[in-house]
Amino acid sequence: MTIFRPCIDLHNGKVKQIVGGTLDNNEQNLCTNFESEYPASYYASLYAKDKLQGGHIIKLGDGNDAAALTALDAYPNALQIGGGINADNACYWLDKGASHIIVTSWLFPDGKFSASRLESLVKKVGKDKIVLDLSCRKLNDGWVIAMNRWQSLTDMYISIEVLNSLSDYCAEFLIHAADVEGLCGGIDESLVSLLGAWGKIPITYAGGAKSIDDLSLVSQISNNNVDLTIGSALDIFGGNKITYAQCVKFNRLGN
Repeated sequence: MTIFRPCIDLHNGKVKQIVGGTLDNNEQNLCTNFESEYPASYYASLYAKDKLQGGHIIKLGDGNDAAALTALDAYPNALQIGGGINADNACYWLDKGASHIIVTSWLFPDGKFSASRLESLVKKVGKDKIVLDLSCRKLNDGWVIAMNRWQSLTDMYISIEVLNSLSDYCAEFLIHAADVEGLCGGIDESLVSLLGAWGKIPITYAGGAKSIDDLSLVSQISNNNVDLTIGSALDIFGGNKITYAQCVKFNRLGN
């Protein structure tokens, strides 16, 4: 069944909601929808209180490790961690209380997929602890996986064949539609439909949610095979379109 999955996005040590397409190396280009007065641990404690599962912490650049650790301390063994994860630090984050590690950029040196790197990661931590982040940008011929805060395109497109191949090396997929991330203008229905038609392991989609009805929409067009993360539209992140209480209720009622 489709569920709401919570998130904690960290930038410069603060919980923020950012328009995904503006995350580049020039801070002046950054469009921030929301910066919280509360620490990451506040949100992790909130998710723990409501027993929400499968949420993720994303470290958007440097300077976020301390904040991430406070969140993991507040809700141990329940939150996934991503951002700068590689074979050298994966065990560290699992030891610190992450339920899974989320990895993208390290698997694409110079933008080219490295099967050997993925295989080495599986040997080190096991596939059951790995979430592959296949966040993407839409081009005319499909969705290409993007890395480095969604600014650099890789040599891999999202397809049924790719999902089949990579699913042998991970427990879940996390997929941000970077072009609509943070815009609250609606989800990428075509992408969600593609992901839902596959549906062999858990998939979380993020990007563009603007209404509580989007949870039901994702459920419908994905055949209940895709979960939804909601960020900028949510009231706990400064939004005025969806309340956190509505999302918790959705999960408890089982759609």
